[in-house]
Amino acid sequence: MEIGTARAKQGERSTGTLEVTELPTGGPERVPIGIVAGEEAGPTLWVTAAIHGDEVTALAVAQDAFTALDPVSLRGTLVCVPTLNPAGFRRGSRTSYYHDDDPNRFFPDADQDSARPPRVQEVIDRRLYGAITGSADALVDLHTAQVGSVPFTIRDRVLYGDRRGRQEAEALADDLEGLAEAFGLPVVTEYGAGEYVEEGLHRSAAGSVLNEAGIPAITPELGGHSVVEEATRAAGLAGVCGVLCELDMLDSVPEPIAAADPGFSPPVSYPVRRAVDPHADRGGVVRHWVEPGETIASGEVVAEIVSPHGEVLSAVESEHDGYVLARREGLAVYENDPLYSLAVRDSDDLVVLRPES
Repeated sequence: MEIGTARAKQGERSTGTLEVTELPTGGPERVPIGIVAGEEAGPTLWVTAAIHGDEVTALAVAQDAFTALDPVSLRGTLVCVPTLNPAGFRRGSRTSYYHDDDPNRFFPDADQDSARPPRVQEVIDRRLYGAITGSADALVDLHTAQVGSVPFTIRDRVLYGDRRGRQEAEALADDLEGLAEAFGLPVVTEYGAGEYVEEGLHRSAAGSVLNEAGIPAITPELGGHSVVEEATRAAGLAGVCGVLCELDMLDSVPEPIAAADPGFSPPVSYPVRRAVDPHADRGGVVRHWVEPGETIASGEVVAEIVSPHGEVLSAVESEHDGYVLARREGLAVYENDPLYSLAVRDSDDLVVLRPES
């Protein structure tokens, strides 16, 4: 296996870098690469992290997966990329300093046309996509969510249409479900198909690898950003090992890794999808009534909007059954600002006809 300057033969571990663009100050922008090549042949799993530069628990899990796994016990190849966004990592920011857009919305989409040449982040994402899809049989793209978030795994919608038929999409969805369940965190399906495409999530790393290249890809969200959370780091490392077992690349999760995993279970038994809801009905100061991990019911008051002096202006109710993933950051809100990230009851199909971009 050779990626950038990292080269590993069977039974070897190797580090190197992949050049993704040129810097105005001279020299290339480099992404770190680690390869663990098993002694036996098998699939290739890519584990990427921190495309949002401040999502450091994700970065730590990718580092630990590279250092903890022994080539002797591995079938196939593990490729670990601790940060897909070195520019954002250097400044401790979600975005890079290239143009401050979300760097996880520029991966390839064959239906996306533009008369103008791509900006540098799109160029970088295309090169990363080419490296991943050139060898990957599966992708685990590690993230973190809002401050105080519970950990969970996002499972994308599988789109069919011009690039694949429904039967092929359903087979891909089966592989995707196995991957998501193997990671061991509560599984939350992505937004409904229309919102999924409208928000550009089909052009995220996992969304593009899944729906453009047809390679199963999941997005674990490992708690909050900016600091390494030890419990979710341990769960994330066990999750990567669980995926390796699902792909028959590892016989079992190594005992020390399994013993350190605290285990996270969903607080509801029904299928759920991601939702950004409810929203403030007026400007003011938000007072949250429920915390991450708590279950909620449709019609339940989950927050109050108060005046600067503390007078209650309105009570905000949930429109869904489900549970809280995270509270949205900040206290000051304007009309229609979202108040929570939720996992809500989902009755939609996982395999859906691709909506218009």
